[in-house]
Amino acid sequence: MTAVGLSAGDIAAGVRARELRAVDVVAAALERIDRADPELCAFVEVWHEEALRRAAEVDARLNAAGADRSGQDRALALAGVPVAVKGRYGLRAAGPLLAAGAVAVGATSVPGPGTPWQTWGLGARGRTVNPWRADRTPGGSSAGAAVAVAAGLVPLATGGDGAGSVRIPAAWCGVLGLKTTNGRLPSTDRTGLAAPGVLARSASDAAAWWQAVSGEPPAARPALPLTAVWSPDLGFAGPDPEPVALARAMAERLAAAGVVRLVRPREPLRLLDPGPAWLALRAAGAGPAGSASAPGPGLAAAHRIRAGNDRRLAGLFTEVSLLLTPTAPTAPHGHEGPGDRYSTSLTWAFNLNGHPALSLPAGFGRDGCPAGLQLVAPHGQDALLPAVAREAERRLGD
Repeated sequence: MTAVGLSAGDIAAGVRARELRAVDVVAAALERIDRADPELCAFVEVWHEEALRRAAEVDARLNAAGADRSGQDRALALAGVPVAVKGRYGLRAAGPLLAAGAVAVGATSVPGPGTPWQTWGLGARGRTVNPWRADRTPGGSSAGAAVAVAAGLVPLATGGDGAGSVRIPAAWCGVLGLKTTNGRLPSTDRTGLAAPGVLARSASDAAAWWQAVSGEPPAARPALPLTAVWSPDLGFAGPDPEPVALARAMAERLAAAGVVRLVRPREPLRLLDPGPAWLALRAAGAGPAGSASAPGPGLAAAHRIRAGNDRRLAGLFTEVSLLLTPTAPTAPHGHEGPGDRYSTSLTWAFNLNGHPALSLPAGFGRDGCPAGLQLVAPHGQDALLPAVAREAERRLGD
């Protein structure tokens, strides 16, 4: 049995059953990284010796316990799975994954000094490139994480999403990206705008990540179809026609497959533009959860925008289970930058208001680059999103 092309779940099952050795799986991942990363620049550090040592420990633990061919050792639900962590300090948040038997192989690229946080990554050898077109950005700030997964270097990579930093690179690299409910998992972000997330090639792997970090049991299969509302622009954004068309086509495929039932809300969804509020809360002086010791007009307006959108989204989610939008307003731009466009215009509303959201691959544009469909769920319904994505993969055959 070889681990090439296997999902994280299949790798772990093979390692637990002793059909694969964790050391071999991790060595193969390190070899792929060494071969591909000079061009992709997805990693800032690769931990060869430490990763192989950790993999040997996983093998030794399983050997001591005896082969688990029934797959019952849930204490090692990610046994031998190579994972990449976001940035040089990503190991701080990877404890639950390591406890589940995953092996961290390296730190992925994030924006470097002087590079915009929205869309760039800077690896050890230079700028991070989109694996579909090297002249395009992969999105950011979880740039290297998305590239490492899309290029098949690892099946899972951790990310952090403060304004769309998991979902945008997931969309632009053609993988799945999950942002959790703000505050549900530990975060070092003092403003409360950022939440942990994951980049994965499959919904089942995203679900396995969620179970490992949350401690929750596997989610029940959702009763389908789920009611969903489509919004191309959330009432304020100005997305380009092509990403809207690609996302809408995927939404219609989900409806045709019986995953969702598209409905019209009683009132059209028109959110207040979250950009000014997000920027104000990020500004100097913002404390935990965006509070400040002496709020000025900017923060006062930010709290009004947040409260207004809270009411509108709460009202929407009393009617439907999901909100569907394009993930990004544009196709991936070149390395010269996005100009005056905010790549976050369709994602940062759900950092401001804290909802879990997932980017699902939605096909390719005329430039050959991927696009994404964003699925947004009510607060706390994190497990629903990979469950829905899994049904989409199963029914659509993707």
